[in-house]
Amino acid sequence: MEKLLLIGIDTRSMLNSALKLDYTIYSTSYFSTSDTPTIKNQKIILKEEDGESCGIFEDRFDSQSILEISRDYIDEVDYIIPISGISPSEFSKKDQRKILGNHDVGNIEDKYKFYKKIKDEFLTPMTFSINDIGEADEICRNYPDTQFILKPVQGSGGYGINVLDNDRDIQFNTNEFILQEYVDGISLSSSVLANEKSAKTIMNSRLLTINDFEKNSSFVYVGNILPLTKESIMSKVKDIGKINKDMIATSENLAQKFKLTGSNGVDYILNENGLYVIEINPRLQGTFECIEKSLGINMLDAHIRACQGEIVEIPKAKRYAYKKIIYSPARMKYEKIDLDNIYDLPHIGSITEKSEPLLTIIDADESFEKLYEKVEFTSEKVNSIAKKDQ
Repeated sequence: MEKLLLIGIDTRSMLNSALKLDYTIYSTSYFSTSDTPTIKNQKIILKEEDGESCGIFEDRFDSQSILEISRDYIDEVDYIIPISGISPSEFSKKDQRKILGNHDVGNIEDKYKFYKKIKDEFLTPMTFSINDIGEADEICRNYPDTQFILKPVQGSGGYGINVLDNDRDIQFNTNEFILQEYVDGISLSSSVLANEKSAKTIMNSRLLTINDFEKNSSFVYVGNILPLTKESIMSKVKDIGKINKDMIATSENLAQKFKLTGSNGVDYILNENGLYVIEINPRLQGTFECIEKSLGINMLDAHIRACQGEIVEIPKAKRYAYKKIIYSPARMKYEKIDLDNIYDLPHIGSITEKSEPLLTIIDADESFEKLYEKVEFTSEKVNSIAKKDQ
């Protein structure tokens, strides 16, 4: 039996799908939630223990540490699927040949290179490469009517993004940054399967960040609602059919332009000016489980087949699906929460620091209204439990 390694920040959802396929599965991850399947060939960096803090993810996470503990697995397996947190470019050329997915992602993961590749062909925010705050100030003076945001030139999940205003308390270090025009609008996302010959959009979704709920200029990823309809977009729009068609055409065009393979995501912002292309995520996305619940397909199988040249048939959506990550409102020692739509659960007794990811709500229903009500009820309940520890 062929051997498949899943490697990334959190492999729980992919593991559940992988165990339904005909492979010997290996897994290395940063997180190990209590609901992560336990398999023979498995390594985890964060050891959650009773009374011990899980720490601050941004301070502790290092992709190189995952690669180091994976060395023997990488040598042993036939195939590798990198998930969020691990770039294909971090593998050696020899090991890249084992990757099921994209190999050459330099012009995608580098946000400035990506901008230069698409700016003449697609609507996208004006973007500059900068090395210090002085350069940012000069650009702002040259465009007095434009609001800008600072982003790391590489990164995902919305971390490290700051609205540039009169507060210049931003530290520049060895990381490179871009200064990008701030486009206010509705965040959307598209999931697309691709191979050497074709590309096919699986589904469009409403992309959610902390700012959608708290209006605090935090762009950290919270979740998705799909499929994209006049209800799930949660804003007044004129023609949801045209929005979906434009997203499908643009996502498939981008997939072919960048010669993508497997499952990939394209993020957008929609406003009165049109559909802005923000970035491509050249890997399996956070919509993974929602798409499975909505369509009734195995997304890992669809990804692998696309990498091997076959684009599977995409059925019509059977139900809405909603994913919402809960970031702990307080420092919390986790005790069992008796709800049936929560995942990525901490180990009993472990401590989640304030504003760190606590757990994920995932649910599905044929009715958007019922689904939204269920997820928000769970969200309120979890947050109220967490706040008791204050």
